[in-house]
Amino acid sequence: MSRVSRPAALLFDFGGTLDCPSHWLDRFVSHYRSSGFAIERAELDPAFSHATEAGYRVSKRLEKFSLLELVRFLVGQQWEYLRSQGPEGYREMISAMAPRARFDAVEKISESFVRETSQGMRRNTGVLAKLSESYKIGVVSNWYGNLETILTEAGMRKFVRAVGDSSRLGAFKPDPAIFSKTLAMLRVEPGAAAMVGDSMLKDCVPAHRLGMRTVLLRVEGATVAAQESDFAPDYTIRSLDELLNFRW
Repeated sequence: MSRVSRPAALLFDFGGTLDCPSHWLDRFVSHYRSSGFAIERAELDPAFSHATEAGYRVSKRLEKFSLLELVRFLVGQQWEYLRSQGPEGYREMISAMAPRARFDAVEKISESFVRETSQGMRRNTGVLAKLSESYKIGVVSNWYGNLETILTEAGMRKFVRAVGDSSRLGAFKPDPAIFSKTLAMLRVEPGAAAMVGDSMLKDCVPAHRLGMRTVLLRVEGATVAAQESDFAPDYTIRSLDELLNFRW
């Protein structure tokens, strides 16, 4: 299908794109530090990955979880990893804490993370509302089965015609199947769609290979995965607001 001047549909990543413009790992590091735990990104990274995989494994149990319930689950899993397999200092510190102190720490990190996320979603809900007047909107995310619940909770769902939750679809980015299945829900061919996300390798590269246009959200200071040497996104933006008057 030949490309039109303006795409008929926009697919958005969720975490780091539609909520707050920063990778969740970077944001978790920030909230750990603001809660008194001077952890480095490289130290939290394996705990973050462990929690993510744990969430995928029990996605059926998480399908009705609110954003706070999901984040509380993820932070709890991160703490368990740090207690059992993290750097020695963290193993000793967490093991020495009383159960109530551990609970309070997990709750503090979770609540501050959710407050920041909710603020970002409120800002971007207005952007989606305006974009939905001109485009079919879809969301494509490596998620835990409860993405639709979270979009509804945030007031975004009414502007989103298709939700591509990896745990529901059985395909995870960068697998092109998750993009294809979401486009099929929208009844839009790849050449008539654009992908908007903060990851070069998980969002832009696979979407490009399907024939979609690609828009990389790159915010100052945010971590962006290294791009393939032979690939560059079609467009780069600093804020989703730029899409409101975008020149394709």
